[in-house]
Amino acid sequence: MPRLFTALEVPPHVADSLARMRGGVSGARWIDVENYHITLRFIGDVDDRFAVDAANALSFIERPEITVTIDQLDSFGGGKPRAIVARVRPTPALAELQAEQERLLRRLGAPPEARKYTPHVTLARLKNSNAASVAAYLGARGYFPPLKFTAERFVLFSSKDSVGGGPYVVEAEYPLLEAPRALNGVVGL
Repeated sequence: MPRLFTALEVPPHVADSLARMRGGVSGARWIDVENYHITLRFIGDVDDRFAVDAANALSFIERPEITVTIDQLDSFGGGKPRAIVARVRPTPALAELQAEQERLLRRLGAPPEARKYTPHVTLARLKNSNAASVAAYLGARGYFPPLKFTAERFVLFSSKDSVGGGPYVVEAEYPLLEAPRALNGVVGL
């Protein structure tokens, strides 16, 4: 049974900048740079038939390219932190792409996503890290210039059933539509 999820890939130049944030928290297992991504919809462990249906259905999504801005570090888990993440600035385009995938996959029979969508890149998974060390880490590295890129596609990833999931394999890719370019201030000329 494959374990599937959809995501935006983080380009190498952005991933390299995020990788410079690594280190300094005991109990952190830092994610391999090549596995950085922004999850859109976790699908989970599915049978081969559902995987084929999902891959096919996702091909009908027609959305424009998305400008992605990563602009702060944070942690998930509150007083018992479980992950260090780089937050992605929410935009209507990103929310609409994620919501369309949610609707489509639910129509195919996937259970609804239980958590509110919070776009992010997981940098580290934490085990037995205390809140004070995570707060100190965030205080020392909390501000950085925003990292921007244009997502030209989303992908369907498969992962191994393991701690952290990686390595991830691109099972299918879905191009996002190129935005119309303006020439002399007029779109379409």
